[in-house]
Amino acid sequence: MTAHVMHPMASPDGCPALVLNADFRPLSYYPLSLWSWQDAIKAVFMDRVNIVSEYDTVVRSPSFNMKLPSVVSLKTYIKPSRTPAFTRFNVFLRDRFSCQYCASREDLTFDHVVPRSRGGLTTWENVVAACSPCNLRKGDKMPAAIEMFPTQKPYAPTVNDLHRNGKLFPPNYLHESWLDYLYWDSELEP
Repeated sequence: MTAHVMHPMASPDGCPALVLNADFRPLSYYPLSLWSWQDAIKAVFMDRVNIVSEYDTVVRSPSFNMKLPSVVSLKTYIKPSRTPAFTRFNVFLRDRFSCQYCASREDLTFDHVVPRSRGGLTTWENVVAACSPCNLRKGDKMPAAIEMFPTQKPYAPTVNDLHRNGKLFPPNYLHESWLDYLYWDSELEP
């Protein structure tokens, strides 16, 4: 299949499809659930998705012409995971990409509230986002000894907690056809 682009400024490589679950919610907000245009077309032909919205860009082959999907919904509902993976990225997302000691958003790493050298575990309940200067300053000391307490007590977030925080950090590119599906559950202004 070769792509013949209808609009000279559009590129099929720049036409990702937003992937919605069967309930029309994105599979994930952060990172945003996107498929390449090739994967979206493959899923259409395999009858795994419905096309919800399309770009003006057309791909052509000898046997068909098709507008590239901009939004697709799965035909089969995928039950979201109840517990997010414990990863550095998800710790940062839970903590809204800010140091839990000084609120800086620069040079983030993570800190064990109870240091590992003092029996602290690498768990949701003991790890927070911290900037390098605060992490270095705290070192292997207990919070009370140095009077450095996280602004929020570390906790194991739900998938919904991470989705809610992810909405605060939208991706650099949002196609207009995606907007109705990304923020439909946001609180409405009076």
